[in-house]
Amino acid sequence: MRWIEIGLVLFHVWLIGWLTLVRPKSQRGWLIGGGIGAVLLVVHAFVEGLRWPMIPVYLITLWAIAGGAKSFFRSAAKPSSKPPRRRWKTVLLRGVAAVYASVAIVLPLLFPVFSFAEPTGPYTIGTVTYHWTDAAREEKFTEASGDSRELMVQIWYPASSEATGKAAPYLSDPAPYIEGLHELLQLPEFLFSGLKLVNTHAIANAGLADTEAKYPVLLFSHGFMGYKNQNTFQIEQLASHGYIVVGIEHAYSSVASVFPDQHVVKFDSEGKTGYDQMKYSFMDGRNRVWVEDAKFVLDQIETLSANDPGGLFTGRIDLEHVGMFGHSFGGATTVQMLLDDSRIQAGLNMDGVLYGEKRIPADGLKKPFLLMSADDTLKGVDHTGDAEIAELGTDREEIAAYYDELFARYDPVTAGANYWMTFKNSKHMSFSDLYLLTPLFEWMEGADVRRTHELINEYTLDFFDHYLKGEPLQYLDRNLGDHPEYTLQQGAE
Repeated sequence: MRWIEIGLVLFHVWLIGWLTLVRPKSQRGWLIGGGIGAVLLVVHAFVEGLRWPMIPVYLITLWAIAGGAKSFFRSAAKPSSKPPRRRWKTVLLRGVAAVYASVAIVLPLLFPVFSFAEPTGPYTIGTVTYHWTDAAREEKFTEASGDSRELMVQIWYPASSEATGKAAPYLSDPAPYIEGLHELLQLPEFLFSGLKLVNTHAIANAGLADTEAKYPVLLFSHGFMGYKNQNTFQIEQLASHGYIVVGIEHAYSSVASVFPDQHVVKFDSEGKTGYDQMKYSFMDGRNRVWVEDAKFVLDQIETLSANDPGGLFTGRIDLEHVGMFGHSFGGATTVQMLLDDSRIQAGLNMDGVLYGEKRIPADGLKKPFLLMSADDTLKGVDHTGDAEIAELGTDREEIAAYYDELFARYDPVTAGANYWMTFKNSKHMSFSDLYLLTPLFEWMEGADVRRTHELINEYTLDFFDHYLKGEPLQYLDRNLGDHPEYTLQQGAE
């Protein structure tokens, strides 16, 4: 919970206890309690914003004010004798008050406005968003012929220590993303409403830090049905340590994309659902669009480095040191870029099945590579239940073939001394911001998302710091083998 929310909840829990246990008889006590609650509520509304999990708290204020008003009108009327309340009614009232107070505490805890861990790097973080059109590519997902491919791209970067301004919101236009997550994940829309109030550590349009002449650049590719800033927990950490991070939003494959003219495009499944949406024949082809997106964005980064119209990045991007990372389908895209674009020098794939047209050769990628996997992703057909298979609309034989191909594609990932890190008790979405929405996700999935994020950040920084900045390894070469939270293996040279 946020700080004012904590104060608001604590005061109102005390207030409901005082009103039901002490039961002040004069309207003054009720009105003073309600008045203080109302002041706190107004401050909370203007500073932090109202939200639905706090409704039970808000109602306590209204109850106190209404109780005071009732006492006032009763005292103004002719006094009347009133029999004392029966003991069982008093006990019942206090029991109801205790349950209500518990609900008032628990709801904001279960559905918090989450915050990101404080970045550990020495830099302040800046961010800027671009709308880029690839005139050389026709958009395949629109009905009209001749439409060009459009992308929204957000860049995070090490900012000047003198940068000031409000923290940028997590989502600048949250409504389409909330609606899209509701539709695609088939979860109640209220579950995502807190995204409207989440802020980041980044300052919009801040000046670039002048500590270094140039900064290395990392492309980020989100997951299928994800969005460009779905890994803010990781992106902010990288930017605070001196990386320019470029988040690509793959329109029509993201949960939503909102363009400057306010038109919104949503995820296009091409009519595929269930297992059909997992098939290699479909996803390998779909990945071609993502690879072309990444190449185009990297071209645009080169243009910004040569001559940024806003002056922010001109001559400040280190194009000699470029890496890429991604989650899920974005991780697969990272591997394809390592294979297909010489500008990408090192890559990190977070739990991405290796979809795409190219295969890793038996002797490896010939470039530094780290694969991070959730143990749940690697469970295989023997640990896939009948209900899960039925929900996908397929049979065990097809799922067995799917896993056979998955492991065959994974087989050479560590060749050439590359790394494979498997997180224990983790799930596919542990590698994104999603599980921060509510601790219910962690309890249902049995995952410790904050700890997983810490490990991801430690090893992501270690990997890129070594291969793009030339710094000594701190973790990867020292922690090979099996550990309580993960296993880490490295292939032969």
